[in-house]
Amino acid sequence: MPNSQPDQDLTIGSIYRHLIRLAIPASMGMFFNTLYNLSDNWFAGKISDDALVGLSISSIVFYLFIGLLAGLQNGTSVMVSTEIGLKNPFNLKRILKNTVGLSLLFSVGIVFLGLVFAKDAIGFLSHHDNVSELAWDYIHILILGNVAFSLSSVAAGALIALGDTASNRNALIVGFFANLLLNPFLTFVLNMGVAGLAWATLIIKLASALYLFIILCKKLGYTPMPTVEKSISSAILRQVLPASFNFLIMIFGSLIITGFVSQFGDYAVAGYSVGLRLEQVLLLPALGLNTAVLAISGQNFGAKNYRRIAETYRKGLILSLSISFACIPIMVFLSPLLMSFFSQQQAIIDVGTSYLRIDAIAFFCYVSLFISVATLQAIKQPDFPVIMGLFRQLILPFLVNVILITHFDFGIEWIFGSVACIVFTSMIITLLYTRSKLKKLAITGT
Repeated sequence: MPNSQPDQDLTIGSIYRHLIRLAIPASMGMFFNTLYNLSDNWFAGKISDDALVGLSISSIVFYLFIGLLAGLQNGTSVMVSTEIGLKNPFNLKRILKNTVGLSLLFSVGIVFLGLVFAKDAIGFLSHHDNVSELAWDYIHILILGNVAFSLSSVAAGALIALGDTASNRNALIVGFFANLLLNPFLTFVLNMGVAGLAWATLIIKLASALYLFIILCKKLGYTPMPTVEKSISSAILRQVLPASFNFLIMIFGSLIITGFVSQFGDYAVAGYSVGLRLEQVLLLPALGLNTAVLAISGQNFGAKNYRRIAETYRKGLILSLSISFACIPIMVFLSPLLMSFFSQQQAIIDVGTSYLRIDAIAFFCYVSLFISVATLQAIKQPDFPVIMGLFRQLILPFLVNVILITHFDFGIEWIFGSVACIVFTSMIITLLYTRSKLKKLAITGT
């Protein structure tokens, strides 16, 4: 079945070439997705300050409800790439049909949970009726239409496994420019307010899901119809759920750090938030590399090319070191200038600059963690990243900062420094664990 073969066999050829070929489009897509989210915030601010706050709150709540979908793309990519490596078109078809079926079940569950609990979650984060109403106007539309998010995640994950990161990049780039047109038209011309921002996002996501599925079906030569088989679906969930838990842990971890930072005032929160967003932009190339490592290692795991997986891991770390050499000087020397683009308030600039300069120490740690987690997911070892994420992002930051900030009353720099130290320690442990698993895999094949 030639149509079910990947765009390029990732089990042969130059690993560096595969990594770069897959990582660049993935990084570009993530960049435009970041711009997309920023543009929504910009248009919300043009409606009113309350609208901007409402959008921010509803985004947090929505991410909590669609946390389960966060693992769909990676889980689909791992399962599909393994079957491609095994060159088993029959099982590949079953995997794809079950991922589509599970995505629809997830969507139904999110609609139920969202309609029951979303208002209470919004009320917990905001005590102003007007803000809460605006947040609900935005979020209920996305909750009801969340199937667009789940289907696009499945299609994107399958295409990545087939060696195609360009199609998702194209969808995200077109989506960004479409958003620039739809947002003002629906929000201001049709006077829909924040609901217009939500409808713009939903329309674009539905179009993206349709586009990606059309591309996927053309590559496969068939349309994967939704199915749920117990054995296949259980294997898929074994990959999806840990990745989803990792995402939720990350969200709660961010809330914990923000809570400690908030003890130093609103300007501190604003400075930390802007600094964090700038760092996330700099990390985009590393996230693209993470996608490439997942696809290459997944195909080679299916083909039992275990030594090639170890080589992919090593070369991924080398490329991540190169990314760090380019980005760390930006964080250290250009952070005041970058912060000044977002605020002229010196207190905000100072906090953001402090965060970026301190966390520059941990930049390579973040990147290498991405590569390690992608490799472990590809070799069907998704549990360790969840355990490490629980300690790295929830337990240790909370305990350490209760001691440093609440008990000893240290300054805000100690929060940022503690995060960097925890990430560094986590990187060392994860590197050693991943290397041991790869060594065992090469020797025993298990």
